[in-house]
Amino acid sequence: MDVQQDHQTEIGELKTEISELRNELKRFITNANRQHINSVLEELKDNYSDLFRKQQIETASGDLSTHMVADCAMRESCFSVFMEFLQNTAKHIQDGNVSDEIIQSYRENLKSMRSKSPSDTCDTCFSEVSRLFEKQVSLMESLGIYNKIEGEDTIQEIEGEIVVRKILEPLANIQRFQILRSLITQTRTFSEISQMTGLRGGNLLFHIKKLTDSGMIFQRHERGDYMITEKGYTTIKTISELAGQVN
Repeated sequence: MDVQQDHQTEIGELKTEISELRNELKRFITNANRQHINSVLEELKDNYSDLFRKQQIETASGDLSTHMVADCAMRESCFSVFMEFLQNTAKHIQDGNVSDEIIQSYRENLKSMRSKSPSDTCDTCFSEVSRLFEKQVSLMESLGIYNKIEGEDTIQEIEGEIVVRKILEPLANIQRFQILRSLITQTRTFSEISQMTGLRGGNLLFHIKKLTDSGMIFQRHERGDYMITEKGYTTIKTISELAGQVN
């Protein structure tokens, strides 16, 4: 009987040691991967920040032309003002760090401009400019250039539509969640993701696009590996912590 109890005690101790080793290994992998992510992001910022800036400006120009009110006498002059605004904000993509005060000042500037506009139809154009600006902000967050300062009233200020569209909806699918989680430890090619998820062709592209549009992953270059972004890493880490609390 004593021998059996000793074995049970040894087994229990062994399980505890194995559990501690597994936790230590997880922490090591997470920290090592975090360093890898930071290193890659720094390289991306150094080498491709100007490319990102130009791409954002080109996208803004095309989207504004498409979505601004067509039959407005102020269209051309407003287009110039909006593009100047977005070109100025896009310059910060090349900065190593952008403060919360700077981002908030641009938002206040947009509100001030809107308050002086003459027509209700201006809402359409200002909504598009705001969307394009927030897209730049999301890119800055993904690259680690901008870190939002959370205040006491953050929960009350959360915009449900944005949270659902940019965080909850992209991960409300087992394959997309699987893709994001797999990119924590390493980069993966399209073929590797396809083999892992069992998804093929356009079906897989649909799910990858959901994650790239949300800013959680990106492709290093055309036909290159897919990588997790700072936003994606923070999201999956937060979900992991939350899952541990509710289990």
